[in-house]
Amino acid sequence: MRRYDSPGSEAVYLARTLRRALPCAVVTAAILFQMGAVTSAVAQVVGESRTRIHDPEAEALQKLLVDAQAALDQKDYSTAVQKYQEYLAKKPDDAAVHFQLGYTFTALRRPNDAKPEYARAVELDPKMGPAYLNLGMTLVELNDPNAAIEPLQKAAELGPNDAHPKFLLGLACERAGKLPEAIEQFQAAEKLDDKDPDVHIELGRVLLSSNRPADAEPEFRAAIALRPEAAPAHLGLAQSLIAEKKPDDAAIELDSYLKSQPNDSEARIERASLLVDAGKYDDALAELDRAAAPKPESLRSLKLRAEALLNLNRYADAIPVLQRAASLDPHDAQVAAALGHAYVEKKDYPNAIRALSVALQMNPKSDEALTDLINAQYSTKNYQAALQNIDILAQRKELPVGSWFVRATCYDRLGEIQQAVDAYEKFLQLNKDQNSDMYFGATERVRFLKRELEQKKR
Repeated sequence: MRRYDSPGSEAVYLARTLRRALPCAVVTAAILFQMGAVTSAVAQVVGESRTRIHDPEAEALQKLLVDAQAALDQKDYSTAVQKYQEYLAKKPDDAAVHFQLGYTFTALRRPNDAKPEYARAVELDPKMGPAYLNLGMTLVELNDPNAAIEPLQKAAELGPNDAHPKFLLGLACERAGKLPEAIEQFQAAEKLDDKDPDVHIELGRVLLSSNRPADAEPEFRAAIALRPEAAPAHLGLAQSLIAEKKPDDAAIELDSYLKSQPNDSEARIERASLLVDAGKYDDALAELDRAAAPKPESLRSLKLRAEALLNLNRYADAIPVLQRAASLDPHDAQVAAALGHAYVEKKDYPNAIRALSVALQMNPKSDEALTDLINAQYSTKNYQAALQNIDILAQRKELPVGSWFVRATCYDRLGEIQQAVDAYEKFLQLNKDQNSDMYFGATERVRFLKRELEQKKR
């Protein structure tokens, strides 16, 4: 536990560390303050005097400070505030007591009241490093990190060999969006104290935010080596590995993180995404089940669940999941297309056509949705519509082999013999599987249709 002493060797309170929480989505800051014994300069001078001079005013001041200390010892901060304020009403230029009062307001979670007391302390004693430090941290708590930078810089100047002020200055710079300055301060703190895992974690986080995941990775690993149970370090390392496209290692780190933070649903969803990418669909579904336990599934979770189910050919299970996803975002073309595909696989072609038509209205350039729509239209014997969409697909890319068979069959069913023959022959030219049913079917139809054309010429 760290304690700072004010000028004159009087023990005073100091804010210990501005810690940053690390969830996948949003970052929050809290200020944790260290409690300790407190004795003001006035109390010491009066209390330690060998030749006590009877001075009622001085004794009254001493009693106020002693009573304030007793209240602090009992965590009766409201009484302590009252005693300090009574003291300052009679002795307003005591920098140490302004600092004490500021700290007491901090203990009461009253940063707006603490701020002017710290400011007054540094005004009266420009060398009081702890007051600059606490003023800066209070300004960060009040969401004014830009204003916090100046007093924290002063604290760092007054303690050039102390890593802590530089660390806090780095946090203020980070909160102010000044990432290069934050990196500089964290690196300076690290040079002075490379055994503090929090310094490595915060430096890693800023490097990651600066799109430098390869530089962030060793910082998080250093933090884990110093504090293996540090959940933020495991999460930061996982995020770095994801950015470096190392999904397997990232999944391991997320698993380590989740052992200590089992209720972080977003991290579980992120791990499920990595498992889906790795083709571990059953594991991904289990992770999504755990993520969904405390609250309804998010759109991203539902989409990942549907993707896993589709890859497992569990189309009947995927359909209600996709329907829930569509209800959350009716304008998501990807969800509509996936729902249409699931209906195609279930041979529910009318619903497939409806879903795929919606998907193509939202994203007309989706080749996958268009291909599924062609298959659904072909299966419902809407050959003319299928041909029209095959023509659209052909304008975008070279048609796959199967599409040539579908095109040939559509022409065949519509009685357009020459176009059917041409399409069948194109299919046979491109087809590499001469043992498939489509190959034999196309071969027989070409022979039959050619004879029919010859008979018409006679």
